[in-house]
Amino acid sequence: MTTSQHIGAAGELLVQYRLVKLGIDSARLTTDSGVDLAAYAPGSASASTIQVKTQAVPSPSGGKGALSVGFFFPDDLRAELLAVTLLSEDTVWLFTRDEARALAQQHNRRGMRQLYWYMEPRPVRAGVTSPLHSGDLAPYLLEHRIGELFGIDVLPSSDEEAAG
Repeated sequence: MTTSQHIGAAGELLVQYRLVKLGIDSARLTTDSGVDLAAYAPGSASASTIQVKTQAVPSPSGGKGALSVGFFFPDDLRAELLAVTLLSEDTVWLFTRDEARALAQQHNRRGMRQLYWYMEPRPVRAGVTSPLHSGDLAPYLLEHRIGELFGIDVLPSSDEEAAG
């Protein structure tokens, strides 16, 4: 049986795996301080703190609706970066603290925010930009953020090399 602890650990390991493939070292922290990983990027010669939130699979919105993913995080996020992962697709999105706060659609009195989006493409409706859909988050995929956030050049993948 997979527990929420297993899902969370798998998400942290997925982020570490994706980072190390791009030349960024990271370490899991064993304390529960709101920071899950510390990552060191040689390109910027600096360390960044990361909190990781993970979903195993998308779920029906409202219990019966379109498939969606949602991630709760504290309003007073201590880490500099928020990584959210979807294990069923091995996908990682990476947000700065301010980006995560700005994109979160819900905020409650207990100091929690929720960032969520629908998995299917955005329906074509003139002037409609909300709610978020998976394509809206493509710029936040880890592989698209790595240069900006960690100051390293990303080498093309073998698929890109074959196509180029």
